[in-house]
Amino acid sequence: MPQNTAGRPRATPRTRRRRVMAQVAMVMNLDKCIGCHTCSVTCKQTWTNRNGTEYVWFNNVETRPGQGYPRGHEDQEKWKGGWRLKHGRLVPRTGGRARRLARLFANPELPTLDDYYQPWTYDYENLTTAPLGDDIPTAPPRSLIDGRPTEVTWGPNWDDDLGGGPDQLSHDPVLRKMSEKVRLEYEQAFMFYLPRICEHCLNPSCVAACPSGAMYKRIEDGIVLVDQDRCRGWRMCVSGCPYKKVYFNHSTGKAEKCTFCYPRVEAGEPTVCSETCVGRLRYLGVMLYDPDAVGAAASAEDEQDLYEAQLGCFLDPDDPEVVRDAVESGIPHDWVEAARRSPVRALITRFRVALPLHPEYRTMPMVWYVPPLSPVVDALTATGHDGEDPASLFGAIDSLRIPLEYLAELFTAGDTAPVEAALCRLAAMRAHMRRVNLGEEQDPDIATAVGLDERGILDLYRLLALAKYEERYVIPTSYTASTPHDGSPDGCSLDGDGGPGMMPGQDTDTFHAVPTGTGPRGRVNLLNWNGRGRPDGLFPRAPEQRR
Repeated sequence: MPQNTAGRPRATPRTRRRRVMAQVAMVMNLDKCIGCHTCSVTCKQTWTNRNGTEYVWFNNVETRPGQGYPRGHEDQEKWKGGWRLKHGRLVPRTGGRARRLARLFANPELPTLDDYYQPWTYDYENLTTAPLGDDIPTAPPRSLIDGRPTEVTWGPNWDDDLGGGPDQLSHDPVLRKMSEKVRLEYEQAFMFYLPRICEHCLNPSCVAACPSGAMYKRIEDGIVLVDQDRCRGWRMCVSGCPYKKVYFNHSTGKAEKCTFCYPRVEAGEPTVCSETCVGRLRYLGVMLYDPDAVGAAASAEDEQDLYEAQLGCFLDPDDPEVVRDAVESGIPHDWVEAARRSPVRALITRFRVALPLHPEYRTMPMVWYVPPLSPVVDALTATGHDGEDPASLFGAIDSLRIPLEYLAELFTAGDTAPVEAALCRLAAMRAHMRRVNLGEEQDPDIATAVGLDERGILDLYRLLALAKYEERYVIPTSYTASTPHDGSPDGCSLDGDGGPGMMPGQDTDTFHAVPTGTGPRGRVNLLNWNGRGRPDGLFPRAPEQRR
């Protein structure tokens, strides 16, 4: 122990307390996505099934390569989303406050309805009311915006099963960054589905772009939401989001976005898209991170360093110092325990097979993806090779530069090394488990070659292939509260008379059926009024009637 000048032991100074925050994050395994759109439909039925949101899809599934939804949303030279470095400082691509103020009432960087698609329905009444005749009646499409006849020319996944088609190649912003040879040969190499939701970023540019301060990131779980009371419909958040996952409701005049199903998450349940996913490709869990390191990480000079920089923001919940700092930062113990068991943390930091979507936007996204390996296996099989043989598979990953370059443009700002490493780990897992299932002799070099051991290979296999519901979704409740027992009977407060919201003399059987004209202070219950006459209590009594 250090000694002071008087010879007495001097206490070792305690290290500075590090701020710790928790974020509910998601990982999607793209090898499992079959493009069924179940997640999109259930999300829309839950959150966007009302007027003004006909064109809105909080969750959508895109076919890659393709233009996406809205069309060309990844072209930030056009849409000015995300952040950029200016003299070493992060500034929104939409410009500073003065530039945004000058464009407050005329924003040319806002996607139009045609960039999304013209929502439509069908005139089904024509099928049932058409007169008898020789021709078979049809249900022509009609616009959901104005009800007029329309033509169906685009949709939320118009690229579906057209990946690599000649009509789509020239419009894919990612493919435009690649060579002409890659664009022309890409149809023979790759096609996969990419589900997208709001990224709930650590450094959200939509929050920075909002003039009214309606966009905010929740402290307790990191979910980015819109305060509908404060929103004034400036739509700067739509331009500021590089993923174009903030939408404008033309009926209410407010901005809306994916809420990460926060009412379900608060109760410890997964999001609707995760719950209903047919392929079980989504994982939910807690990540602990250092908020003071986010700004420096997002300011990395080289875009290809952003992936590693974001990994450096995450904290290890098994580290006693991190646990101490987390508790002192107000994070509940069950959240720290959830971070230890988090499947998201395992896929991102332990196995490093999950990658962020477009880290070059510098928003530090928190919805990550396991890149697809299946097209590489299919390409080998088509050439007569054994698609599961480790020697052939590792060689194919290294030689098939077309999918690697495309995936790198999506997930690592063009750096192919992390993508190749993730695909090699997935290939090693396949090769090892093939030997296990066929009863062949195990080769420890397969796991060693990708920086894992046999235990790690088996853990990765279980997580990606066998994980049960409680292993894929590790979500603590938003809070735990307990109240001292005051002697009142246990159970629901509405089990007896006089509970909250109950009228005098009302029991639980008639909670929603209050007699008309009764109620506190002589007011009438309009829920049961038939609209005829003027029941007592509908209007205030005249002064002479009160006496």
